[in-house]
Amino acid sequence: MSHRKDPVKLTGRTILITGGSAGIDLAFALKFLELGNEVIVTGRRRAVLDQLKAEHPTLHAIQSDVADAAQIAALATRVKADFPRLDVLMNNAGIMLSQNLGVPASDLAGLMTEMEINVGGVIRMTSALIDILIANKGTVINVSSALAFVPLPSSPIYSATKAAVHSYTQSLRFQLEDKGVEVIDLMPPGVKTELTAELPAGDGVTLITTDELLKHSFASLRAGTAEIRPGQAQQLAFMRRLAPAFINRQLWKAAKKLVPIEVK
Repeated sequence: MSHRKDPVKLTGRTILITGGSAGIDLAFALKFLELGNEVIVTGRRRAVLDQLKAEHPTLHAIQSDVADAAQIAALATRVKADFPRLDVLMNNAGIMLSQNLGVPASDLAGLMTEMEINVGGVIRMTSALIDILIANKGTVINVSSALAFVPLPSSPIYSATKAAVHSYTQSLRFQLEDKGVEVIDLMPPGVKTELTAELPAGDGVTLITTDELLKHSFASLRAGTAEIRPGQAQQLAFMRRLAPAFINRQLWKAAKKLVPIEVK
């Protein structure tokens, strides 16, 4: 069941979006900019951020890696000094990898990369900025996924990270409800971006466009929906309750071809 609160104020705010240099991250950044907000995006690639700044001069772009605790701490110090009115944090940085769980990983440290970025980045960024968000009665928007409800077995670690973010966001909402901070869980289905380039359309998987995601998401923000489930995300949440074995098997059928082949 989606929680409902007051409509989210969408103009005149100072917004930090992690991983905001590409994909849906960038789409949200540009939409918020269009609505009259001050927007800061972060990313790991300096050249991409420089190009983005050249194309959108009013956008603030800061190089920072959400997988690096020291860089997050430095980013938080800089943001609090340069943008004291910061009142929205959108945790959106993430990567998705296909994994074959049936073979030993050659890089055990690398096996945790998705966890460090997708989960560690959300937890550390939120903690590093929680004081200014509380002071400014702000909003936290965590981007989890429809795969928090039903995993895509070819991307098992990614799916697990999104389930973790969804759970964390629920707890965060309870802990901040008396501090004047809104906590929103945005749970996109498959969106047509570089991240989902390998996902097969059909076979039970429906991909929506970035424009469709923005339209649904901003309508839900205006309606005060705290758990936003665009497109197939709502269907997966329903099917998880109604027929979990069936919907899990359907996604496995769709994803089986994406599991990396074992090299002998």
